[in-house]
Amino acid sequence: MVNTTTFRVRFSEVDTMRIVWHGNYLKYFEDGRDAWGAQYGIDFLQVYEEHGLLAPLVSTDLKFKYPLRYGDSGLIETTFIDSVAAKAIFRYRIFDEHRTQLKVEGETVQVFTDMDYNLQLYTPAFFEEWKRKHGLR
Repeated sequence: MVNTTTFRVRFSEVDTMRIVWHGNYLKYFEDGRDAWGAQYGIDFLQVYEEHGLLAPLVSTDLKFKYPLRYGDSGLIETTFIDSVAAKAIFRYRIFDEHRTQLKVEGETVQVFTDMDYNLQLYTPAFFEEWKRKHGLR
């Protein structure tokens, strides 16, 4: 399950070297997750509002290959990695707009907690149902 979305590097996202400041790549990952969720019918704000659960990030991993610069257009490829565990794993690849050069790759892991931040050890029913609907385990 993959989503591809594009973006343009804004002035506020670069540092004094005119390259994207490293922390902004996590924002691009979030943009990718949002676009992926819209495509596949799962919205983490909806998880909160309808199911009373939070889905905090517990792990991030970024590997920088080549910088993006002010004014560049980029492409975020977001892939959901199915797991039997009660978590959502996403892998990302950020390319230049023509997909000729890999700029950054990474991964995020989200877990489910209740409103008091108690970890949910079992996959929530709504997520199991969503996964079955999409032919996942």
